Amino acid sequence: MNLAEALRKRAAENRPVRVGLIGAGEMGTDIVTQIGLMPGIEIAAVADLRAERALAAFAIAGTPDAAASCEDARGVERLIGAGKAAVVPDASLVTGCDLVDVVIDATGSPNAGARLATQTIAAGKHIVMMNVEADVTIGAWLRREAEKAGVVYTLGAGDEPSAAMELIEFVQGLGYPVIAAGKGKNNPFRIDATPDAYREEAERRNMNPRMLVEFVDGSKTMIEMTAIANATGLVPDRPGMHGPDAKLADLHKVLCPREDGGLLSRRGVVDFTVAKGVAPGVFVITELRHPRLRERMNDLHLGEGPYYTFFRPYHLTSLEVPRSAAAAVLFGQSHMMPLPRPVAECAALAKTDLPAGTKLDAIGEYCYRGWAVTRAEARALKAIPLGLAQGATTTAPIARGAYLTEDNCRLDDSLDIVRLRRLQDRMLDEGSTDG
Repeated sequence: MNLAEALRKRAAENRPVRVGLIGAGEMGTDIVTQIGLMPGIEIAAVADLRAERALAAFAIAGTPDAAASCEDARGVERLIGAGKAAVVPDASLVTGCDLVDVVIDATGSPNAGARLATQTIAAGKHIVMMNVEADVTIGAWLRREAEKAGVVYTLGAGDEPSAAMELIEFVQGLGYPVIAAGKGKNNPFRIDATPDAYREEAERRNMNPRMLVEFVDGSKTMIEMTAIANATGLVPDRPGMHGPDAKLADLHKVLCPREDGGLLSRRGVVDFTVAKGVAPGVFVITELRHPRLRERMNDLHLGEGPYYTFFRPYHLTSLEVPRSAAAAVLFGQSHMMPLPRPVAECAALAKTDLPAGTKLDAIGEYCYRGWAVTRAEARALKAIPLGLAQGATTTAPIARGAYLTEDNCRLDDSLDIVRLRRLQDRMLDEGSTDG
């Protein structure tokens, strides 16, 4: 039975998959609207500090009477029992509700994502993470905790990492080696971008300026490629990856080994291109040496080889996320999760000169940006993971472009994500065979 059939069956049985949604911003509103079109799945509860924003999401979806606000657990159960979505200010009222089957994190905050994921797993519920920032920071820990609890931990379908995973699993299932996997970068690559310069564009695109800058300054691309690396074992070929201006038709000629005219020093990497015409798609480059297979690929207009590009020209972001929520409940399936041991890290580089005593702001703001490296490189540098930088304080001057490290920054120990990352580091060190 496929997912559509399983959802239709749940609808016929009047037993829908009940989703708890945390965050009713741009992505959360998309999810409310999308789920409203799908049989056999419904929004049971939404947590947002601004109740009016969550209620507006249902109005935008065309179902303004489908939700109502309340303040406590009894109110949540009463509304869900009456067939309405409960809108609450406290996420724990959603994660702790027995009538909710699966929780979607649409917050975009690494620390909020860490707290939410642990609450959800502890409550025995499946968790769908749109929060890739939290995943690349503590994903191995969250995966282990989910396995211990017997629930599904999954990144959401529709984002570039999970869209790329579909292609990776496709070619690996055919027995083809992955030479490179990645995405086209959606926005101009300007490493010094700040919210002030992008406020007008963000308002025009109905985006938070910080979130737009996270895309423009490259942080989001670095985060996403780190997520793919940690779910597959592929690694950045060099710090920050290559990021060539390679058009779709040339990807397999550029992101291939140096001995064959490409940029790569090794096979099995994550990377991206800034060329127009690839975004919003994702790609996988594979190698076929067998003459019979190359003959067939040429007949199918995919080229002479030995390198071939497989391409998905779109990803539907939040619109695909309900598939992950449904698959977790119906099939116990994760669309994407990290390996038990990460192979890459999204480190943080100073976006400007930072004096000692600077309290660091959020990803996509003024102080720092993301930079993908191998885990071994990050450990050698003592680099601070990007997801831990917010709230940290510099203890020494840091030059523009330099790494934020354990030697020049002090982390904010009050944050859940800092505490959980230390638990993950301890877990990985105890299980290490290489010291």
